[in-house]
Amino acid sequence: MPVSAYAALAQGQPLSPFTYDPGELQPQQVEIAITHCGICHTDIHLIDNDFGISAFPLVPGHEIVGLVTRAGTSVGNFQAGQRVGVGWQKGACMNCEWCAQGAQNLCAQSLPTCLAGYGGFATSIRVDSRFAIPVPDGLDSATAAPMLCAGITVYSPLSRRVRPGARVGVIGIGGLGHLALQFARAMGGEVFAFSTSPSKEEEARRYGAHHFVLSSDANQMQKAGRSLDFLLDTATATLDWPAWLATLRPNGTFCLVGAPSGPVTLSAMQMIFGQFRFEASAFGPPSQIAEMFRFAVTHNIRTAVEVVPLAEVNAALAKVRKYEARYRMVLAV
Repeated sequence: MPVSAYAALAQGQPLSPFTYDPGELQPQQVEIAITHCGICHTDIHLIDNDFGISAFPLVPGHEIVGLVTRAGTSVGNFQAGQRVGVGWQKGACMNCEWCAQGAQNLCAQSLPTCLAGYGGFATSIRVDSRFAIPVPDGLDSATAAPMLCAGITVYSPLSRRVRPGARVGVIGIGGLGHLALQFARAMGGEVFAFSTSPSKEEEARRYGAHHFVLSSDANQMQKAGRSLDFLLDTATATLDWPAWLATLRPNGTFCLVGAPSGPVTLSAMQMIFGQFRFEASAFGPPSQIAEMFRFAVTHNIRTAVEVVPLAEVNAALAKVRKYEARYRMVLAV
């Protein structure tokens, strides 16, 4: 059966109705009737071909929740009607050292959902069943969808580094940041929210911040000096890197999950004498996404979403482009 979708037919164009034939269902695949798909800013980068890797026509969407409708002959662990999610990755080689370790997100032959075929701004999708993650009953579909990218992007590094009592900073209170605050608080951290918008203080505290720092205020930043064990940057802006390293305690870690357009310039002496770590992180493997879902249910962590019909995708994309979403736009199919 043909799949109905919305696609960018050329670089930077508004999305148009698009239909494609998915072909034969492969033995390891499941077919998913999509009910919800989040809009990530990366979708806009792909539409605009900012990374130079897009192929057109391009169907965006990699925060997908839906119901299994069919399973291939080699799939034995899914039932028709089961609710599942699909994130940035819909397949991998499953044979390399990284896949063998359960770190499929690091596989050199990773299959990105929107690039190795068509994405989730559509009525259905087919993926390797090993990358379809069951969604627990404690999460509604609209809330769960953005967790498949925004959620796992912040959960993955936080789960590696944050322990009870750690002093954790989050730069940028947006689509990623509002989830990071919730996860960090639930992990037992003392949470610092950093934002250039004073209007976000009330929301930041509601999402779990113990402290709010206006990062455009030099005095507040100075007071935050040597405060943090772990600092997570969710912003896309190029930062004053030495100023942010100065917020770390000795042995502190700065983790980059936002994608600044400019270079990252670090002071060697500052890094050496602070014994700092500087690291980056992207998404996580299927097992960690499942772990994140369970954690979110246990600790009542939820995405702030605005749900609109798939037919209004261009208006929703425009809102994301203008950074007007509070905090994730989700398409209902």
